[in-house]
Order: sequence, then structure tokens, then C-alpha cells
Amino acid sequence: MKTTKGKVFLVGAGPGDIGLLTLKAYRCIQKADAIVYDFHVNNRLLNLAKPGAELVYAGKRGGRHEMTQDEINAALLRKALEGKIVCRLKGGDPFVFGRGGEEAEVLVAADIDFEIIPGVTSAISVPAYAGIPLTHRKHSSSFAVITGNEDETKKDSKLNWPAIAQGFDTLVFLMGVKNIDYITTKLIKNGRDPQTPAAIIRWGTRPEQVTLTTTLGDISETARGQKIRPPAVMVVGNTVGLRDALNWYEKKPLFGQRILITRQYTPDYEALEELGAEIFEFPTIKTVPPDSYIALDAAIANIESYDWIIITSANGFKYFFNRLIHLNKDIRDLKGIRLCAIGQKTAETLKGCGLTAAAVPEEFSAEGLIQLFTKDSASSVKGKRFLLPRSETARETFPEMVRDLGGHIDTPTAYKTIKPQAHAKRLERFLREGKITIATLTSASSFNNLQEFLGAETSELLREVTIAAIGPVTKKAVEKAGLSVGIMPDEASIEGLVQAIVAEAAALSPYVKYKSFR
Repeated sequence: MKTTKGKVFLVGAGPGDIGLLTLKAYRCIQKADAIVYDFHVNNRLLNLAKPGAELVYAGKRGGRHEMTQDEINAALLRKALEGKIVCRLKGGDPFVFGRGGEEAEVLVAADIDFEIIPGVTSAISVPAYAGIPLTHRKHSSSFAVITGNEDETKKDSKLNWPAIAQGFDTLVFLMGVKNIDYITTKLIKNGRDPQTPAAIIRWGTRPEQVTLTTTLGDISETARGQKIRPPAVMVVGNTVGLRDALNWYEKKPLFGQRILITRQYTPDYEALEELGAEIFEFPTIKTVPPDSYIALDAAIANIESYDWIIITSANGFKYFFNRLIHLNKDIRDLKGIRLCAIGQKTAETLKGCGLTAAAVPEEFSAEGLIQLFTKDSASSVKGKRFLLPRSETARETFPEMVRDLGGHIDTPTAYKTIKPQAHAKRLERFLREGKITIATLTSASSFNNLQEFLGAETSELLREVTIAAIGPVTKKAVEKAGLSVGIMPDEASIEGLVQAIVAEAAALSPYVKYKSFR
């Protein structure tokens, strides 16, 4: 039986900031059947993979390899011969010291179809995030990108050191930390002025970015004194002197903050990224259809009998509205029924479907709802019929209040939340190494599921992290575990949570340097 061969995409993931991923790379990750990825790839990229995609960790961290290059080559061939679309996800650009050329040759030899998707190389992006241009009309008309990983014990170097030292205005060395003494010695010996400005940038474009500037003659001692380790980029040239004026990234108010979000990423979080934070996406809850639509269908069948429909979230409306359409009804069947939306975001979702919220409570809680419906008099609830399509595990506080006041309320399950399949190994490591500074929690379930992922060490791992809870119920769940909540918005919404984090940042000095909000 003939097997159809798959295809391999050699994809550049950029230097780390997810915003530097190309649109073509984004699409490739989403359609891949198998993703073979390196250590330095931003973890959020793996969340873009389609359900069921195979994730293969290839390692490559500071000289330590989970898989050898031969093993990586074999994996690419094996997955392609299984008929899969394979995404070989590499940091930076696959053809700039990324061994992409070697992997492509292996694919050619095996007659495997392949495609190259270039990435934003760290050679250009990392100096840019440090405020160091590689060319400048007054300072530099040329630059060279050089491997810093050449074995200094080799008798015959493949690098033309005299040409490198004197032939280019700006020099960029990749993977050169371990050989920095050798590199600086070679440059000075071959004619480069030891007083030439030089910089070394570690973890460029990421919250941990550290930039050191000095001179070529002193850069080795400076790096050693500051214990700079890979990954780092070294820049030599007069444009380094522009950093003081052009440093932009490290001045952002949320620079240095890596924020854990425990739900799927939405545009609501963009404000945090625009202010310099990095998002670590680790959804602990997933919204899915309910086990049965019997109760919801029965309510929709008698939709005209209700005085009010209360929509608690955009998610709740999506499931309710989709079911309405499925049962051959539409917005005309909602005529005469008043809609209450919990939060402006939910109200905007209704408006997108041609519906207007008649009421939005000031406080996004059961108490806030009751206050809304009884602000004229308690008797305004009596005899009224309410429909509250909601989550399977929603609180009973509001329905009980309605019934106590003589109203009728139906609370059919429109959706439920489950704990998704996920591996918490990288999250655990980031927490243990202090690389996550803020954790956002949008429900008690999101926190309880996070505890299940992290296990018995949850409290210890989160002890030094600033916890931002969306509201009192979530805060109570966190405190029950012996942890404290540092940030809680007045408005229980994602937008309110983001605004509260931004407000907290504004209280700090403008140059926040990789620390918790505590």
C-alpha cells in the first residue's frame, strides 16, 4: 500500500516576543499535525496548535540537547513519511545559524517536500529591543553577523578575523558568551580599537532582558562580573553609544513582568503587552457544551413567556444564542423580552448580534443583580419570570433571592467548564525560577484547576507571585489555600482586572526591573 508523504515546514519563531511571529508562521503552527520545537520558542506558540497535534520537544538549551541533530533529522523524516504536516519550530530564523540548511538538505535527500518560513532573527531584533541600531547614517554603513560558537581550539579558523575586525562598522555575535574572551582577543589582535563601544544583551525581547554596555576591551570582564550566560547577543560598534537615547523597551511600565493567565488569551489582555509585559498563557479551564440541552431547549421553546433574560458573559450568550438558532429561532423571537448583560463587554457582544441590553448592573455579582432589579421596590421582582442560561457550576445566590422575592427563575445549563489536557512542566519551572511575577485568576474553578496541575507544591510555587483575582469568590478560593491576593479590581471583569494591574504598575517607578508587585 502506497503511503502519501507529508510536508515539512522549517519555521522561524522569532527571538521570543510572540508579537514578532510572522503571519505565515502563525498559520503553519495552526495546521501542523506535528510540531518539533526548540527550548527558546515562546511557550504560547504551542497553544496555537490544533487539538491532537503531536508536540515533540527537541531541546537545544545553552549547549544541552534533548535530541541530537541527527535525532531531530530522523524525527522530521519519520513524521513526514507518516503523511503528516510537520512544523519544525526554531528560535529566530532557520537559516541564520539555525541549522535550517542542514535539515533542508536531509529532506531533499529523502525526497520530502519542504518549505522555509523565515523568522525575525535575534541578530537584528535583540539589538533593536536594546535601543541599538545596526546601521545609522552617521555611525555605521555596514554590519556583519558572526557565529560566536566557533571552537577556539581549532587550528584553522574558518573566520577571517582581520576582515571581521576592520571590514564592518557594526559586528553582531550570536551564541558567543562562552567564547567571549576568545572573540574580544581576536578582534583587538586584528586591529579593532579596544575602546570601541560594545554591548551584550541577554534574553533579548523577553521580560528577563538585561543589557550591559561598556567597551570591547572590558566587555569580557563585565559579562563575567554580571554572570551573563546564554542566550545572549553581543554587539560591537559605535551605534552601541546610541542606546542611552534610544532605549525604549526597557522603559515600558510593565517591562520585566511575565503575567500568567489561566484562561484562553483574548484581546482584553493586549493592553498588558502594549505596556511591556509578556503573557504566559496556561488555560486551566475550557468551555464546552453541556452534557444535555434538555433544560435549555425547554426554556427556548417557551422563550416568549419570560420578562427578562440575564446574560452573564459573552461565553454564556454564545452558547445560548447558538442553541436558539439551532432550534430554528432568531432575534425576532426575543421581541418584548428585556435583556440584562453582566458587564459592558457582554453588552457589546449583544449589540454585535443586533440586541440591546436594557440593564447592566453596577456590581457584577448576585448582590449587584438583586440591587438592580429591586432599586425601585422589592415588589418589582414579584411575579416576574427570569431566564438565566448559565454555567453548570454557577452559584445559587441570585436564583434563591429571586424566588424569595416571589419571582420565577429558570437556570438551564448553557455550557460547562472542564479542566483541559495540558502539561505543566514548563509552568512549574518558570514559577520555581521566579520568571512569573503576576498570576491572574478569573474564577474559583481556574484556581482550583491550577492547584490540580501544580499539585502539593502550589502554595510554595505561588508564594512570591502577585495574585490578581477577578472578584471576591475567586479571592476566597485563593485565601482558603493559604495565599494572599495582591490585586482585585472594583469591576469583576477581564477588562477590570487588566486595568487594576496597569494601575498597580503606575504606582511603581517607571523603570520596573523584573520584580513582583509586592
